Amino acid sequence: MTAEAILEVRDLVKHYPLTQGIVLKRQVGAVKAVDGVSFDLREGETLGIVGESGCGKSTVAKTLVGLERPTAGAIRYRGEDITRLSGRALKAVRRNIQMVFQDPYTSLNPRMTVGDIIGEPYDIHPEVAPKGSRRQKVQELLDVVGLNPEYVNRYPHQFSGGQRQRIGIARGLALRPEVIVADEPVSALDVSVQAQVVNLLERLQDEFDLSYVFIAHDLSVVRHISDRVAVMYLGRIVETGTEDEIYGHPTHPYTQALLSAVPVPDPAAREHRERILLAGDVPSPADPPSGCRFRTRCWKAEAVCAEVVPALAVPEWFAGTAGPAHPSACHFAEERHVVPSE
Repeated sequence: MTAEAILEVRDLVKHYPLTQGIVLKRQVGAVKAVDGVSFDLREGETLGIVGESGCGKSTVAKTLVGLERPTAGAIRYRGEDITRLSGRALKAVRRNIQMVFQDPYTSLNPRMTVGDIIGEPYDIHPEVAPKGSRRQKVQELLDVVGLNPEYVNRYPHQFSGGQRQRIGIARGLALRPEVIVADEPVSALDVSVQAQVVNLLERLQDEFDLSYVFIAHDLSVVRHISDRVAVMYLGRIVETGTEDEIYGHPTHPYTQALLSAVPVPDPAAREHRERILLAGDVPSPADPPSGCRFRTRCWKAEAVCAEVVPALAVPEWFAGTAGPAHPSACHFAEERHVVPSE
C-alpha cells in the first residue's frame, strides 16, 4: 500500500524581478529560478532533488519552509495549501516543516551558545517546551545527534564542521516536525564526515518518523539516502522516479549525462563506461531557451525541441515493455545503460 502524501507541490513558480533605474525602478525581466515544479512527498520517505548549481533546488527548499513566497503554484501540507496561510495558521504549520541548512559555518549565530541556538525555536513555540524544561530538552537533542549534552554553554566556533551540522540538525528537530527539508546538508563537509551525517539522518528518520526532502548535487549521496529522486534542470524537473529507475534506467539525456560523470571505483567497469560531455554552458534563468530548456546542450535536439515544451510524462514506448516506467520530460526519451557507481 502506498503511503499517504504528506506534502504536495503543484506547479510551483518562483520568479525574481529584474529592474532597471535608480529612482523609478521598472521591471525589465525576471530570473525564473523555479518555473513549474510539481512533486509529492509521502510519509516516511526521502525524496532526493538533484541537479547542477543554479538549477533552482535551493529556491524550492526556501519556498517549502516559507523563507520565500512563491510567485505561483500550491504547496499543500496534509491537504492544506500553506501558500494561502498567514499569521497564527502559518506559524502552526511551519512548526511541522523545518530546515537543515547547507553551510554549518554560517547558519549558526556565532554570538549564541549551542543551548540558545537549539532552544531558540521554543521562544517562537513556547507550548512545545515550557521554560523550566528547555535545558533538559536541548541536552536530550544534543545526545540524540551524538554530541555531549554538557556542550550547551559552548559556542559554534568551538566545534568542527561535522559537529556544527549536528547542531543544525538538532535545531531542526527541536519542534518535533514531520518534514525536514535538508538543503545540501553535507556538501560543505569532508567526505568521511559526510557519511556520518547521512547515517545520522537515516537513523533519525526511523526514530522520529520523519519525511525528508533531501537536496544535493552529489548523485552518490542522493542515491544512498533517497527512496525517490527528482532531477532538476534550469528551474524544472526533467525526470523523476525511484532510486532504481533513475540510477539504473535513466531516460532523459540530462540524467544520463549526470550519471556518466559519477566516479566508478571498479577499473573494469570504468573501461566500459561511455562518458557524455555536454556542450556549452547552462543558459541564464533570466533568458531560458524556448521549448525544452536542455535542448541547447542536448545531442538529440531537433526542431520540435525548440517549439514544444516536453511534458513530464511516461514515454509512450514504455507501453508493453518490461522496463520500469517513470516520467521523463523529453521528446526523444530512451533508456540507456549506465555503469553503476556502486
